[in-house]
Formats: sequence, structure tokens, C-alpha cells
Amino acid sequence: MTALYIDADACPVKTEAERVATRHGVTMYVVSNGGLRPSANPLVETVIVPDGPDVADIWIAERAGPGDVVVTGDIPLAAKCVAAGAQVLKHNGEALTAANIGNVLATRDLMADLRAADPFRQGGGKGFTKADRSRFLEALERVLRAARSAK
Repeated sequence: MTALYIDADACPVKTEAERVATRHGVTMYVVSNGGLRPSANPLVETVIVPDGPDVADIWIAERAGPGDVVVTGDIPLAAKCVAAGAQVLKHNGEALTAANIGNVLATRDLMADLRAADPFRQGGGKGFTKADRSRFLEALERVLRAARSAK
């Protein structure tokens, strides 16, 4: 059965994902190391993992597979999930696939190297917009529909 995994730390679309998962009757796992208010929705399971580097990522990566959907902004986690056959979406609705995950990983690594080489380099990612939220909802709807029909 299809499952939806949410890498919940710093995820701006948990509420939207819950609405879509509920509409499709899909179990949603909200995985973090704490600090989240559990949902009363019976289809939403809050998973609290121990503190530690990448513990939530490991929990998701060990379970996600073909027919599942993962929502994360963590590129190494996305790469593991794509390799396991899961469909992966970033918070802005961008799909991470076998065709693009290599380039995304390389860009992430390059940017990390550039930041390390220039400690005064300022800036961050773009802000999360209403358009990003809308793209995410549309993408999640499409991906969940496809995942459910594939299983």
C-alpha cells in the first residue's frame, strides 16, 4: 500500500500534505526528532526519532520504496529514496527523479564547497511563496494518484 513520508523538520507543507493524503486515503508518516504537534487524523502517524545526525532521514530511507512518496528538501535523503524506487518531491513541488538527482546532488556539493571556501559568502535560499505551495499541492496530487495506481 502506498505511504507518504514527510521529512518534517523545517517542512512548510505538512498541513497541505495531510489534506492530500487524507483525500487519497493514504497513510502519512510525519518523521522528526520532536517538537511537532501530533495530528488527530487517524491516517497521520507522527514518528519521533532520537536526536542525532540524519536519524529521521535514515528512518525514512529504510522504509520508502516503490509506490511510496517522500517529501523532503534533504538532497542526500532524496537520492536514497529515488534509488529505492520511491517518488520524491521537494517542498516547492519539484520532482527529484533518477534523471535529475545526480545533477541536484552535484550542485548541492558545489555550493557547499563554495560556501566553505568563502566564509563571508552571505545569502540563503529563496523564500517559500504561495506559488511554491500551489505547485507542491498540484505535484503531490499528481504523484499520489500515480503511486496509488502503480501499486
